[in-house]
Amino acid sequence: MILFKEVTKIYAPERPAVDNVSFGVEPGEFTSLVGKSGSGKTTLLKLFLREEFPTAGQVMFGEQNVHEIPDVRLPEFRRKVGMVFQDYKLLQYKTAYENVAYVMEVMGAKEEDIERDVMEVLDIVGLEDQAEQYPYQLSGGEKQRVAIARSLIHRPDIIIADEPTGNLDPYHTKDIVALLVKINELGTTVILATHNKDVINKLGKRVLTLEDGKLIRDEKRGRFML
Repeated sequence: MILFKEVTKIYAPERPAVDNVSFGVEPGEFTSLVGKSGSGKTTLLKLFLREEFPTAGQVMFGEQNVHEIPDVRLPEFRRKVGMVFQDYKLLQYKTAYENVAYVMEVMGAKEEDIERDVMEVLDIVGLEDQAEQYPYQLSGGEKQRVAIARSLIHRPDIIIADEPTGNLDPYHTKDIVALLVKINELGTTVILATHNKDVINKLGKRVLTLEDGKLIRDEKRGRFML
């Protein structure tokens, strides 16, 4: 599904942010991307989302080179990806329901489809009873559940979760990680970028470890060893 082929990204001549990295992610796989701050995790995600262009190498999505996608087709590509962020990025003046519905509204979906699909994904993340609450009325874990519901609403092929538990306590962290595993078990590919050792070590999933822009380990059932 995703293939990085000898990818390098240089921002400054002193040291590449990503240095000759190659790996693939299969459909339906749960892959964790780990490393200390500055190891290259965020740059790799930006390269895949075509927010950045590589200095060398290729980033493939299926048979398509991501960086050769015409600008007019970029929204179509990005609709195949759901993003979950550390800081939620919710619209504060909209309810949980409205935050999730907004994505479908922008896509021009019919009202009856919006009502059906939004309540379905809120049920998946366990927030059907909080649909009419605003972000300020929700806990950190509930806000992240809304963010995950929003990332699911357009039925993406891939969920990319960038430090999704960074602002959460251990209880809600466990909750959110369990939800990502559930989504993966339903068939969605998940890429989790994190520096949380406990999360990685309890998952027992594939781990890609970055250090100074280099991929130093790729383990099918890895541990965070930095």
